[in-house]
Amino acid sequence: MRVRVATAALGITAALLAVPACSTGTTHHTAPSAHTGKPADALQKAAVLSSAALEKRLLDESDLGSGYLRKPEHPTQHDDVTVIGCPALSELGGDAATGMPAFPRKAKAAFTYGGSSSEVSEELYSGSADKLSDGIGRIFDAMTGCPAYQVVASGAPIDIAAQKLPAPHGLGGEQWSQLLTFSTGGRSAVVKQTAIRDGSLLLIVSGSPALVDRHLDKALAKARATS
Repeated sequence: MRVRVATAALGITAALLAVPACSTGTTHHTAPSAHTGKPADALQKAAVLSSAALEKRLLDESDLGSGYLRKPEHPTQHDDVTVIGCPALSELGGDAATGMPAFPRKAKAAFTYGGSSSEVSEELYSGSADKLSDGIGRIFDAMTGCPAYQVVASGAPIDIAAQKLPAPHGLGGEQWSQLLTFSTGGRSAVVKQTAIRDGSLLLIVSGSPALVDRHLDKALAKARATS
């Protein structure tokens, strides 16, 4: 079968980003509060946005340029997902093990590029800065803390190798980045995932490494838009 792992990878990746754990796998660039140890950026108390408001801040085909086609959304079920070989990730349980963050205010979109298997997806979440930071941080730490593990979804095993990447400097209050290799049925797909927390917003861009690098800045710029 064609590397549908790329699609699964985007979903698993996203889910994993909602439930991170240790702090050895994340890179933070925000000075912590002397009293709480939590992010103290100026936007920490920014208003929390609704899912409808977040939807309007997602990239669309006109933002991405020619050759991009939005993929229809399909409901996903992760009740039968099992993580093998990564206790920290397994303990997060449920959607976390499949990369689906647990924050209620969210919006997402995924695109294919040039009629090929290259894909890029964007997820936006809104909540308190502390909760967003803690949630995404624990997920990235759990994933990059296990360099190799396996996820069994609906009976299909997927081998995953995770590698921490340098986080992009100067974007938002905190940043995380990792490279994931998904392998199944003799096929493999490489997915880059970068997360940026900017005040009450959490942006996650996942997909082909070149596409993530190409669209990260514009995704953050549009997510910050106030109109």
